[in-house]
Amino acid sequence: MRPQHCFVTGGAGFIGSNLVDRLLAAGVRVTAYDNFSTGFREFLEGALRHPDFRLVEGDLLDAEALRGAMAGADFVYHLAANADVRFGTHHPRRDLEQNTLATFEVLEAMRANGIRGLAFASTGSVYGEPEVFPTPEDCPFPVQTSLYAASKLACEGLIQAYVTGFGFQGYIFRFVSVLGERYTHGHVFDFYFRLKRNPQALHILGDGHQRKSYMDIQDCITAMLLAVDRAEGPLSIFNLGVDDTIEVNQSVAWITEYLGVTPRLTCEGGRRGWIGDSPFIHLDTRKIRALGWSPERSIRDGVVRTLAWLEANPWVERRRA
Repeated sequence: MRPQHCFVTGGAGFIGSNLVDRLLAAGVRVTAYDNFSTGFREFLEGALRHPDFRLVEGDLLDAEALRGAMAGADFVYHLAANADVRFGTHHPRRDLEQNTLATFEVLEAMRANGIRGLAFASTGSVYGEPEVFPTPEDCPFPVQTSLYAASKLACEGLIQAYVTGFGFQGYIFRFVSVLGERYTHGHVFDFYFRLKRNPQALHILGDGHQRKSYMDIQDCITAMLLAVDRAEGPLSIFNLGVDDTIEVNQSVAWITEYLGVTPRLTCEGGRRGWIGDSPFIHLDTRKIRALGWSPERSIRDGVVRTLAWLEANPWVERRRA
């Protein structure tokens, strides 16, 4: 049975707010739960005018408030997380609390409310630095290279245990980096606003040859919705991404072309820009494609659409600071 009332954690965030809009457009009731540590009410302006939408401001670590807010829902999209990979070693407890412990509280709130369906936003970073490219879902896990990925992998383990122990149905999505409207975190955001302030110079962490894959936000949400609708079995794990990869240098070229600037480029850090930065991410997406999904937008499309949104919404830099 398709969900009729979805509970979305991180519902005021980049991916969460776009998912909220898509669910409402599909005729699904939605309760969004967010503590606004990184999300924005502006992202929910349209949803707040919808009769089937409810916003609850709260923290996932507040177990009592979470259980109460979740009452009446029949499916959970758990997207809230600390996504700060770069500075993870500066505050190790943050990933544990906001990712792993928060996921435990989500699972317990589901159990208290008799909800069995969960879709979880994991990350392609759980593969660390694999030896197989494109990397499939059943690739052996290497040593974890970031606290963020380690916390997400722990979340996956908890979800799998609840699927087995409590009869949950789980959907785990391992994303590449996502781009598009309401994007407020990542290199396109950073490079765009740095070049707006100083178009003469751009400093890059790493050697510029790190090769990554990116996907558009709407393609990402379409894949999630399709998997929840069509995937069978108690546990489904999907890589989400596109077939292509680009170097950071290529992304820089598109950004500078869009802005019409020719900055002097400097690099720092060698193959990795920071601890936990993987120099190559490329996921095998044959499993989600077998359900009938394929991305509609290229990486370049995603970058350009993101730049256009940032240009139209300069307030996000001031609010994020």
